[in-house]
Amino acid sequence: MRSLLVIVLAAGEGTRMRSDRPKVLHALAGRTMLSHVLDTAMQAGAAHLAVVVGPGHDAVAAEARRTAPEAEVFVQAERRGTADAVLAARAAIERGFDDVVVMYGDTPLVRPATLTGLRTPLADGAGVAVLGFRPADPTGYGRLLTSGGELFAIREEEDATAEEKAIGLCNAGLMAFDGRLALDLFGRIGNANAKGEFYLTDAVEIARTLGRRAGFHEAAVAEVAGVNSRLQLAAAEALMQTRLRRAALGGGATLVAPETVFFSYDTKVGRDVVIEPHVVFGLNVRVEDGATVRSFTHMEGARIGPGAIVGPFARLRPGADLGKDVHVGNFVEIKASELSAGVKVNHLSYVGDTSVGERTNVGAGTITCNYDGFRKHRTVIGADSFIGTNTLLVAPVSVGERAYIGTGSVITDDVPPDALAIARARQVNKPGLAARLRERLSAGLLPKK
Repeated sequence: MRSLLVIVLAAGEGTRMRSDRPKVLHALAGRTMLSHVLDTAMQAGAAHLAVVVGPGHDAVAAEARRTAPEAEVFVQAERRGTADAVLAARAAIERGFDDVVVMYGDTPLVRPATLTGLRTPLADGAGVAVLGFRPADPTGYGRLLTSGGELFAIREEEDATAEEKAIGLCNAGLMAFDGRLALDLFGRIGNANAKGEFYLTDAVEIARTLGRRAGFHEAAVAEVAGVNSRLQLAAAEALMQTRLRRAALGGGATLVAPETVFFSYDTKVGRDVVIEPHVVFGLNVRVEDGATVRSFTHMEGARIGPGAIVGPFARLRPGADLGKDVHVGNFVEIKASELSAGVKVNHLSYVGDTSVGERTNVGAGTITCNYDGFRKHRTVIGADSFIGTNTLLVAPVSVGERAYIGTGSVITDDVPPDALAIARARQVNKPGLAARLRERLSAGLLPKK
């Protein structure tokens, strides 16, 4: 096993994003681009991570440490090119690693296996390896000049001949270096160019002058899509969603209209799950085997148990925990509540901070009144209970097992097991009053409103 240091360059301002947020903190599938990149590096076996940020980018440093607590953060004081940015992490490089890989915080779709492939030439004796790709239109990209599996140079388009411009293999930006050679290479890179910057790509030709071979590894176009604008962010999101949808389908789920379902990076979907069109998965959602999620449902921080049915038009908020064969129907919201096996909340209800026992039926229009303006309170409903339509359960309150709550009740006190509870205002009928009111209205004796 060759030891690996991954340096992630994340110092860009992201001016074209037109945002107060640093570019690498914009999200794909519920996760920042920087977090995606760091996770890829860790999955690829990075023994150490170094993140290079710009001055004052404390939020970027905090996100790096949140994702990878052991990561070291370095500051690039001035924007003087990619090689200068890498040298900001000199202290990490000096510790000595077999391989040093440079990634970019705004290129979030690279897979761990691609990093492994990029390192392969190093294991075969190369001093440098470059990640390449073949875009449909190579205009604007640096071309990789290769022969017999060996890389000779990276030629920027403005310097390329007509023959070189016809080359389809382009530079994706990611590079790998023999750790014993890396600092020497970086130190030899100059800035004799139009912008006066230190370009990491110069390392290829420098390595060759030192007698070291340069290699390359080719990646799929979709993996190396960089993000510099909102338009490119949307395109990257589409690519990420395609990847997540294929994973769900490959795992045995049915997506009736895959292009309308949106996953988060951490969504877990079991076998024989059916997901209807227009469903959105927020962070931390798990759907277990055989469940059905109907159209226009939104979920976040929720578990849907085996065989459960959710929606259409349902909302599961954080802490919603649905057991086996639970039914949550249209226009129902569940928050911080456990619904045990067989519970039914079929329509027009809010259940928050509640525990519901097995097989209980919660009627339409039921609301658990969990907030008194100062604190949240819990409701506990026992198994095999029946909660009648339009019931208000004013927490903290408990309903015992097999209890029956009459329609339209406002329950403020605990209900014992097997009890029938009805709590509503007494109805009063006033014969003929409606007709007399209409007569007075017609005579102009009552206001119009």
